[in-house]
Amino acid sequence: MKRVVLPEVCSGELILVNAALPVRCRPAALVPVGGDVRLEKQAAEALDRLMEVIDGWAFIAPVSGWRSREEQEQLYSQSLRDNGRAFTEQFVAVPGHSEHQTGLAIDLGLAQEELDRIRPRFPYDGICGEFRRWAADFGFIERYPAGKEEITGIAHEPWHFRYVGAPHAAIMTELGLALEEYCQWVRQFAGADRAFQKGRYRIFYQQADGAAVLLPDSASCTVSGDNACGWIVTVS
Repeated sequence: MKRVVLPEVCSGELILVNAALPVRCRPAALVPVGGDVRLEKQAAEALDRLMEVIDGWAFIAPVSGWRSREEQEQLYSQSLRDNGRAFTEQFVAVPGHSEHQTGLAIDLGLAQEELDRIRPRFPYDGICGEFRRWAADFGFIERYPAGKEEITGIAHEPWHFRYVGAPHAAIMTELGLALEEYCQWVRQFAGADRAFQKGRYRIFYQQADGAAVLLPDSASCTVSGDNACGWIVTVS
């Protein structure tokens, strides 16, 4: 058996960031994607692969990827001035609580001369619909879907996509779960002996109680913190 090294609970592709859970770790590596926008390296590579399949960068523009806290503060303050508090609280996360600060989230817009920096147009048909059909296969979810506003704390944002990796994006899409719901749902599979099976993947939750994760020597796995109280372990 081999002992799996657990990362910080605030790091990994499945960290939950919202009004209750702040960003606590800076992304390890940021790379450009689709132009000047930057994402965490693994997310950027997955997005580029997806766009290559659908020739997406010819029709879709990257609007906003990773933001520093300072950039988020500027955006939030400007939106308060220009749009008022009610609008801002719906569509702009409080600084320190924005997914954009993780490097795992990107806003996309249908390429056109004028792009709305806060609410870019990203419809459900055409090339944008094609993007959505492939998104889960490459580890992306629409992070703030309609009907989940009370759960996510953010209004419906059809332009905002979040990298969560495989097979988690497919599971969330199939079960209709927001990331908040998924992080709660996976906790029922506590420990390797109670893992959830999805194709060649086994997924289980490890509570942050100091216990080590032991796996067979031949097993390949990824480990992500949930930014709350433990880790989600994915074995393939």
